[in-house]
Amino acid sequence: MQSLVKPFGYSVESCGYCKHRDSGHRTPNSRASYYFSSTSLTVQVYQDLVDRGWRRSGTIFYKPDVLRHCCPHYTIRLPVAEYESSKTHRQALNRWNRYVLGDDYVKEAAKLHPKSKEEKARQRNTFDLSTVVHESEYASLKRPPEPAHKFEVTLEPDTLTDEKYELFKNYQQNVHHEKPSDISKGGFQRFLCGSPLRRADTTADGKTRKLGSYHQCYRLDGRLIAMSVLDLLPHCVSGVYFVYHSDFEKWSFGKLSAMREVVLAQEGGYQFYYMGYYIHSCVKMRYKGEYRPSHMLDPETNEWTLLDGEVRQLLDMKRYVSLSREHRRRAEAGAVDGESHGKDHVSEDDYSDYPKPTAAEAASAVKEGMSLLDLKVPGLMTVAEIEQEIDLDTQQIKVRGRPGTFDAQALVSWDTGDIRDPATLKGIIGELVACIGSEAAVQVVVDLT
Repeated sequence: MQSLVKPFGYSVESCGYCKHRDSGHRTPNSRASYYFSSTSLTVQVYQDLVDRGWRRSGTIFYKPDVLRHCCPHYTIRLPVAEYESSKTHRQALNRWNRYVLGDDYVKEAAKLHPKSKEEKARQRNTFDLSTVVHESEYASLKRPPEPAHKFEVTLEPDTLTDEKYELFKNYQQNVHHEKPSDISKGGFQRFLCGSPLRRADTTADGKTRKLGSYHQCYRLDGRLIAMSVLDLLPHCVSGVYFVYHSDFEKWSFGKLSAMREVVLAQEGGYQFYYMGYYIHSCVKMRYKGEYRPSHMLDPETNEWTLLDGEVRQLLDMKRYVSLSREHRRRAEAGAVDGESHGKDHVSEDDYSDYPKPTAAEAASAVKEGMSLLDLKVPGLMTVAEIEQEIDLDTQQIKVRGRPGTFDAQALVSWDTGDIRDPATLKGIIGELVACIGSEAAVQVVVDLT
């Protein structure tokens, strides 16, 4: 499978999470990201991308400019083997299981299928997430008796169906309060169906592991009541979107789905669960940090740090947080005056090493021809790193009217281009490579058709 990427470039738009103020003033254009599109991408390339802060929406892939984003988006992941369920998460799961099974089933099953003393003791003293997640699934039940409801969860291809669209429409109208005129089957299909990631099975550690994009469908008495859109990647389960019917709003399906996806990762041999972006400045999005121990991707070094203690304190104090940056600044301050200034020093940062520190300034600069390599977007490769790690001349490209692929250096205008000039093809490809990283760059073909 060939991975094709069509670069769109850097864009600053209005933010859907807030009406943020830059420097105390409302700024309608404050969501800054780099974009490309793809109709064909391998799961390994996408794994490399999410580990550099990327996400996808249908066939559009984007990497937020965390420094200049009004609501900074931080990639987080949970090592599933270390997941520690909270009391509220366990309560939500147990409450749903009781509803599905019903009191009559619980009483009769206890008589017909009694548990041993050892099993009862184990259940009292430990919480086995996998067992409890599957406890109310119809396929896992001992019968007779019959439960109050027939609950089934299946992993299905991410194809469009009428029942999936009707569920999506209900969710968007009743939970996100969208107008019916703004919701369409075509929009649903572009957003959550027909992913550019192709499905396949692989074997690892003796287990068959699914890869690609899937819908995890929840049905109660035959009715589709909820659905997770998931990307299954080489070492993670990545949540894309989740919808549920408004009739079941009281059952905390957000918590139920997250725990079920953790179990899917555990049982499938995936190492991590990615919940998407953690947005500390948006109260409604902080719930992702409740799944512990989550780690946050440092936007400047692409290293993982525990989302706890020092990092949470910094997020409370500052809009933009890079732990490596804070440590470097403290070390530099200590070298100057022989001591660390702690919180007072942390709060003082004018970002003077970034030439255009706000989204509005960046948008104007890019429009006037500034390269992202000079704008210094956090997490991007530098020119020196590109020259050291990649032979840009041999970057594979595809051009309209020419069959197959060939080296970028075959372009007539290639030698006259400048990697720092986004008006040239070398500059366009240089920015793309800087954003996606060397691991992904050598695996993709840049689509210039």
